[in-house]
Amino acid sequence: MSLVSAPPAEGLVERAAALVPMLREKAAATEIARRVAPETFDALSEAGVLRMLAPKRHGGYETDFQTQCDALAELARGCPSTSWVATISSAMGWLAGLFSNEAQEEIFADGDPRMSGVFSLTGSAKPTDGGVVLSGRWPFNTGCHGGRWTFVNAIVESGDGIPTSMFVQTDELTILDDWYATGMAGTGSNTVVAEDLFVPSYRTLPLSALIDPDDPARPSTGNVYYRYPTVPVLIVNAGGTPLGIARGALEAFLERLPGRALTYTNYTNQAEAPITHMQVGEAALKLDSADAHVRTASAIMDTFDGGMMPLLDRVKTRAHVSHATALAREVVDTLFQGSGASAIQTNVPIQRFQRDIQALANHAIMSPLNTTELYGRVLVGLEPNTPLV
Repeated sequence: MSLVSAPPAEGLVERAAALVPMLREKAAATEIARRVAPETFDALSEAGVLRMLAPKRHGGYETDFQTQCDALAELARGCPSTSWVATISSAMGWLAGLFSNEAQEEIFADGDPRMSGVFSLTGSAKPTDGGVVLSGRWPFNTGCHGGRWTFVNAIVESGDGIPTSMFVQTDELTILDDWYATGMAGTGSNTVVAEDLFVPSYRTLPLSALIDPDDPARPSTGNVYYRYPTVPVLIVNAGGTPLGIARGALEAFLERLPGRALTYTNYTNQAEAPITHMQVGEAALKLDSADAHVRTASAIMDTFDGGMMPLLDRVKTRAHVSHATALAREVVDTLFQGSGASAIQTNVPIQRFQRDIQALANHAIMSPLNTTELYGRVLVGLEPNTPLV
């Protein structure tokens, strides 16, 4: 896609919502394929979803966080796996905006940013003239089949070792066929491997500069949008998918409700049963609560004016997103329980929402229990027990 043909930032959420029927139709096939199809990536690109966080000077939108979450939630109503791939890809566009001008010119050259990335420090690199030579394995690289660029972290073997972030061309990596999952099965989160791959120095950045917006090694663009601390950016951007999963589950439940009976009861119409009223009412209220928590996290980011965010605010963003994820899981569990034994069939959509929310709620940055403990620690004056703040 050229920059000339790229859609405007306005209407992004509506364009994402317009993809829902197609995503629902392809959701089962996406699971079977264990990856998002090329034509779906094309649709995401044409809607502008993948450029949400990319720099405006490269055709991106620099979209506010509430809009990001709203757009990604719409996608999750149709296919949670596709929404999560779009989450990661769009967030990598923001990370690319932290790198040197030379790196950005190369990464955004075609005006159609498609990226994947992994934060684990499971690679190593040796300094060489003009850059480093990279080797390593990075599992769980969501959306790697559709990414043209891949973000990885590695230890550069210099002195005590320097944790370093870098972008590499995806076609220079080997993608292992090892993504077999019961939840988020369509994300294509395979392992990628680099073997003695040269990475020019302009596409590297010390991890410390990536994390801390005040680190002098982070290139300064004069743009406040790229002076956020990285962890809250990634976490709040991730808040839309669990919310959309819960909305999709409620829609799937209600669509299947007409004409259904409660087996082995006198209720020939499930919609007339008080237990159904309680289940739907409870789910809807928790869904509203989850939405409010995501909005709280987004507001913290959208009202921040750059630099190193206070610790409590950083922890709050993670706490509100993870609590929203916990509520979303409760919503889906309630509705799945109310769907009867027949809901375990693969042709019943709610079983996919149920499996996907279980997987997402176990993600390291989304885990409700771990994050609630972290929030409590900070509130009582203790240091965080994780670097992910």
